Amino acid sequence: MRKTFLPRRPATRKALVVGALLTLAVPGIAYANTVGVTVKTPGATMGPGSAFSEISTSAACSSGLISGGGINQAIGTGTSSNGNKINGTSPSPDGSTEYTGSTGVVGTDVAYWLGIGGSGGAVNASFSSTPYAMCFTSSLINHTQVVMNKIAGPTTSGTVGLVTASCPAGTRLIGGGARITPASVGSLKPIASFPTFNDSAHAFGQKAAADGENNPDSWTAVGWNGGGGNSGNTTYAYAICSGNSIDISGATVKVRHSEVSGPTAATSGQTVTAGCGGNDGKLVGGGAAISGGNVTTTSFTGPGSVGDHLNGSYPSTSGGTPVGDGTTTAASWTAVTHTGGVSSPGTYSDAWALCADDGV
Repeated sequence: MRKTFLPRRPATRKALVVGALLTLAVPGIAYANTVGVTVKTPGATMGPGSAFSEISTSAACSSGLISGGGINQAIGTGTSSNGNKINGTSPSPDGSTEYTGSTGVVGTDVAYWLGIGGSGGAVNASFSSTPYAMCFTSSLINHTQVVMNKIAGPTTSGTVGLVTASCPAGTRLIGGGARITPASVGSLKPIASFPTFNDSAHAFGQKAAADGENNPDSWTAVGWNGGGGNSGNTTYAYAICSGNSIDISGATVKVRHSEVSGPTAATSGQTVTAGCGGNDGKLVGGGAAISGGNVTTTSFTGPGSVGDHLNGSYPSTSGGTPVGDGTTTAASWTAVTHTGGVSSPGTYSDAWALCADDGV
């Protein structure tokens, strides 16, 4: 009886099938993201209760490390609302101590964030400050470091004091903050805190990172003086960076930015929100500014009035509402700006969101 044999399939065909299956599987592994962020906030602390003073509040990470943080202020209504301003949103080693000494790398694996609210010449019982800590975890970036830089000033009315802190080579920026001193100069305030690049295209920190740019390496803070004097005025910038000896080649930090017109009327406010999209990564930090506009294409210029200031820079919903303690799904960052007692023509408000994917 004649035997019939089925033809053998070439081994190469099997190899192609297996290879195709492996190819389909790899992207799911290559583009995973182990970044997680929990927002911690203790709620509001009332004050400051006197003119030309400040209160310092803090939020702590019981687990994880800060990648950044924020502050939100209640200012009440009426002309006295002009007196409430942000004096600082910055890292701390213990919830009270500040990094204001020598510049450079000033701390590692920091877990506290300060929200410092200040007052000008007017106060009311509605003033309060609420700090926010962005508690960061990642199976890749398991250590962080804080870089601080500072500049004397601004010393005269209507001038800016701009200073930039840059991450060490081979590390990744994941957040930042700003601070001014002293509180006794009531017209002194930080009016901008934003991600940037230490390169000529960004005027070495004078131009902010634009929407969609990847992997900024620096953080800029801008101080603004309303003319109340100079008693050792100082502006500080803080960059929160990944630790040394971590291979961050596969990690991406994407910038999201939004700019809107205003506030321009006296004793008025404006809000603006920037958010991380579905493929951008997790919100790890953000920034805020009140300025002369076009901050990503021209060197930073001050707003239209010396009384302009910030009242909020915090993690939020897409509608600008601050998120609550323990939130793990925050995807937006909101800036709250305010004029003083006179109009402020040509003024703009800006918000930045930093979105991280560690690529693990």
